[in-house]
Amino acid sequence: MTTATRPLPLQGIRVLDVSQVMAGPFACMLLADLGADVIKVEPPGGDQTRGAMGFKMKGPDSMGFLNMNRNKRSLTLDLKTDEGRADFYKLAETADVIVENYRPGAVQRLRIDYESIKRINPKIVYVSISGFGQSGPWATRPGFDLMAQAMSGVMSVTGYPGEKPVKAGVPVADIGCALFATYGLLAAYIGAQNSGVGQHIDASLFDAAMAFSIWDMSEYWGTGVAPTKLGTSNKMSAPYQAVKARDGYLVMGATNQKLWAKLCALLERPDLLAHADYATVSLRLKNREALIAALEEEFAKRDSEDWIDAMLATGIPAGPILSYPEAFEGEHGTHRRMCMEIDHPIEGKVKNIGFPVKLLGTPQQVRRHPPLLGEHNEEIMAEIRGVTV
Repeated sequence: MTTATRPLPLQGIRVLDVSQVMAGPFACMLLADLGADVIKVEPPGGDQTRGAMGFKMKGPDSMGFLNMNRNKRSLTLDLKTDEGRADFYKLAETADVIVENYRPGAVQRLRIDYESIKRINPKIVYVSISGFGQSGPWATRPGFDLMAQAMSGVMSVTGYPGEKPVKAGVPVADIGCALFATYGLLAAYIGAQNSGVGQHIDASLFDAAMAFSIWDMSEYWGTGVAPTKLGTSNKMSAPYQAVKARDGYLVMGATNQKLWAKLCALLERPDLLAHADYATVSLRLKNREALIAALEEEFAKRDSEDWIDAMLATGIPAGPILSYPEAFEGEHGTHRRMCMEIDHPIEGKVKNIGFPVKLLGTPQQVRRHPPLLGEHNEEIMAEIRGVTV
């Protein structure tokens, strides 16, 4: 079978996306890109992200919505009504996976919770995404990426010492939760094929953000010292950070003895290599501030691009600090197809972020444009018509 005719790996799997904003929709889009039939079940007013971002496109949907909902179909249901619930139950009977991100307790009030659904579909894999999880003292709190970053510890190590609190520039809790939820639901789905029984998956932004703290918490558990802000530097090695050249900053890393020796040779500073304060990784970490000051005296003599080229030529990792437009429009981002154009019935050609991982045997495909609100109501209801619960 050729690559062109091989089915996508998740073809035949039906996912009900009963989520809004980012973590749930992003997870479901990843599944849709891999061939799953993802039905976005929206309230009559639609996913609130359709109207977000503060600037208008040609149609009513935001660019953010268009970048998290390709390859899906849209069905509007009012789950607060008996009729809407009845239709949802029929649809759930045909589904393999449900992803929801209501605040804990809401799906029970709507009677679309895991216990209700598994009575009609024991194999269902039911994913609940929330700010702080389905249990615990913070479970019922509303929670977004900012709160998860702040309350998980992420913000305590982001930025520079003594400065105002800073969050990560990208929504690490949202996207991290989406990825962990996807990992969990696929594992549960595989297990359900063998056991015949699905399960409830509890995924939270808080837990996802905390899972990224491997180096920080390893340091704390090993030393008893709470991790602190380090700017661009690293707690494992030095020099490994942004450094200032004559025309601006670059990033570089001489993370072991071999690379450190190469850097000293490139800078023509054998005295640094012989210096007792910099003899080992541990000593370079301990004396990082003085070390970086000495290095920047040398880096200030040439422009950043010259230094990057020189370091790469000797095998020292280095690179520029790019803006998003520079990264996406540059030669490598272009080669990796991290910006792609898809067709949309209102917007025409619309840009989407490319597939973040490439399946070389069964490449992901854009099969459907991000759906208009309720675009597939008749189509989907026709598919489930006659299905009895």
